[in-house]
Amino acid sequence: MRRREFLALAGALPLAAAAAPASKLAADPHRPQYHLLPAANWMNDPNAPIYWQGQYHMFYQYNPNGAFWGDMHWGHAVGEDMVHWKHLPMALAPTPGGPDKDGVFSGCAVIDHGVPTAIYTGVNPETQCIATSAGDLTVWKKFAGNPAIPAPPAGMQVTGFRDPAVWQEGDTWLMAVGSGFRGKGGAVLLYESKDLRRWNYLHPLVTGRMRAGASAKDPVDSGEMWECPDFFPLGGKHLLIISTERVVKYLVGRYADRRFQPEAIGGIDFGSYYAARSMTNTGDRRILWGWLTEGRTAEAQRAAGWSGVMSLPRELKSLGSQVQMRPAVEVETLRGKRLGADAAGDCMEMRAVIDPADAVRAGLRIRAAPDGSEQTLLYYDREQRLISVDRSRSSTDRSADRGMQSGPFLLGRGEPLRLRIFLDGSVIEIFANERFCLTARVYPAGPRSIGVGLHASGGTAKMVSFEAWEMRPISPDRLTS
Repeated sequence: MRRREFLALAGALPLAAAAAPASKLAADPHRPQYHLLPAANWMNDPNAPIYWQGQYHMFYQYNPNGAFWGDMHWGHAVGEDMVHWKHLPMALAPTPGGPDKDGVFSGCAVIDHGVPTAIYTGVNPETQCIATSAGDLTVWKKFAGNPAIPAPPAGMQVTGFRDPAVWQEGDTWLMAVGSGFRGKGGAVLLYESKDLRRWNYLHPLVTGRMRAGASAKDPVDSGEMWECPDFFPLGGKHLLIISTERVVKYLVGRYADRRFQPEAIGGIDFGSYYAARSMTNTGDRRILWGWLTEGRTAEAQRAAGWSGVMSLPRELKSLGSQVQMRPAVEVETLRGKRLGADAAGDCMEMRAVIDPADAVRAGLRIRAAPDGSEQTLLYYDREQRLISVDRSRSSTDRSADRGMQSGPFLLGRGEPLRLRIFLDGSVIEIFANERFCLTARVYPAGPRSIGVGLHASGGTAKMVSFEAWEMRPISPDRLTS
């Protein structure tokens, strides 16, 4: 279920559910061991990741009532290295009768004259709200004048008004709000303020076009609405990240006079990854996080007692019109025993360099059973110019989403396929040549579906090199990671 579908289904969903037993959660082989997720229940968008007083804080959309979307709060975790985490009490909850009475939705955080300040969306109607904190960020005080922005600009026919991203230019604060214009396409609306409380609308930072002939019921699926904007300088240009049409995209371009002119477009991730948000105060490093969505039915998620995972931290750098994406170096501290060429497992990191040679498709088979009954294929297709993950045999469980996931990718002449892959229970995070990412979710039914091997079709390919490591769990029981 996507993040906004809850609004349409809220009346049909229970507002409370019994928590899954800890023993069941701890024994669930599909539950990750080194990715961040709550002890139980629903998680979605990363909110307001921020470095404060020597610690990394991650807030996220959280439903305390069960493993389904609804009654959105801000969950809270803290750590010293972006990979080991401690859960803290919920940071923000809806205020009865307030502008966030129906949910504390997504947003960001900044430091305002030494004061951590969260800016987020309240819903029904969508408004932008403010809260401040101090100390260890466990206690937050909401602005008495909320909502700081009560509605979109008067007279605009917009498809949404949510997910603020805030930054500072000189003594002025700027806010980008995800939106779109009916029948036209997605947009980011730009506001300015001197004090983070009183905001003036300026103009669209940038506008887009929805897909030709699109008639999706959900404007996000058609590109008529852009969610979760994130806007920042990177390598001499500016980068706008948006979530729309079920993927996370980036636009690279020039920013001047408070208007953004895109010059190139690319993908942050072409799989089960959404609502990306970057960390803004980590020095020269731009660290990106994303929500790893499930591939199971809503019923299966509720039965499991948990839903949603946070991605590993990714460091972004500019490659001109492209963006380089690699796991933050801190992830390597989780490496345990080094594995050989016969590596197998569901909690490990792999690095492979593959020469496609004359193969049409070349890559790896992973999470493979010895008898071939279950396997996931990851490969580069030279004819289609795609990297794909084929999940048609990833699980014998028919409730799992077993479709194909693909994204555009082109190897240069003589360039090998360089893969870095993280397996963690049902999570597969894939980095290819540091410029392509695809996250997949798979749910093998067999405990022996842990094999790895070279895959090629339409010719032969060569494994140039292969390395693998066991990854150390960040929790002894899968409950506090």
